[in-house]
Amino acid sequence: MTLADHRPSPIALARAAHRKRQTVRSVLVAATSTGVLGTLLVVAVTGAPGWERVRQSFLNIRTARAALPEILTGLWLNIRLLAFCAVGALAVGLVVALLRTLRGPVLFPVRALAAGYTYTFRGLPLIIVLYVFTLGVPGLRLQGMPSVLVLGGAALVLVYGGYLAEVFRAGIESVHPSQLAAARSLGLTHRQTMRYVVLPQAVRRVAPPMLNDIVALQKDVGLVSLAGPIDAVRAAQIATAETFNYTPYIVAGMLFVLLAIPLVAVTDWVTLRAARRQAAR
Repeated sequence: MTLADHRPSPIALARAAHRKRQTVRSVLVAATSTGVLGTLLVVAVTGAPGWERVRQSFLNIRTARAALPEILTGLWLNIRLLAFCAVGALAVGLVVALLRTLRGPVLFPVRALAAGYTYTFRGLPLIIVLYVFTLGVPGLRLQGMPSVLVLGGAALVLVYGGYLAEVFRAGIESVHPSQLAAARSLGLTHRQTMRYVVLPQAVRRVAPPMLNDIVALQKDVGLVSLAGPIDAVRAAQIATAETFNYTPYIVAGMLFVLLAIPLVAVTDWVTLRAARRQAAR
């Protein structure tokens, strides 16, 4: 008998049909429960005594259309700032993590400085770092002082670099020491071992938490508006001040959500892939 002549047994067909019915039933139950809950929420909100006033103040379609072009222009600034800060934070985090993994008593000052950096910037509130960099540093009146936007981006890079440094360090230290010993026994130097053996595994292992930090950074780039640059949040604030209506803030918030959806989807996909790879071992 060839493989093409093989036919599933009646028991296998019955099991497949049962699993299919269970899947359809689960989807229908989930859709029904979601619809019922959504309907109850809509009725509860729209039936509130102050709903009409809230709708006019936060969900005004005319105000949203008028403010959308300026908010989109500001969002482009947020996107460019996100790209710069993400690359910078990843680079800073990786370098600091490598410095913290150095061995030998002569390198203790380097390890101490790297540890002090991570402790400091992980403990400081981001808004304080932004104020210091965008308001305090320009007060020094140094020659060639960069713009407030660049200083705000540097503050974001330093803060998130501290978080990513610990993520990278955890990934580096999760690689079993036997792999380092095997690489060194093959004649690889310490630098070659880190480059070809340790770092590829470490980055793959910490990809989900690393992407989660990038998603958090995507939201926090809006805080740069506190220093004055007209990003999406500042554009919404200006429109709100002109119309005395809070709808532009809702528009800016929805745009940030739409911006985060691809990043969240990639994070979930990487997390699921890592879980499947771990389960297959």
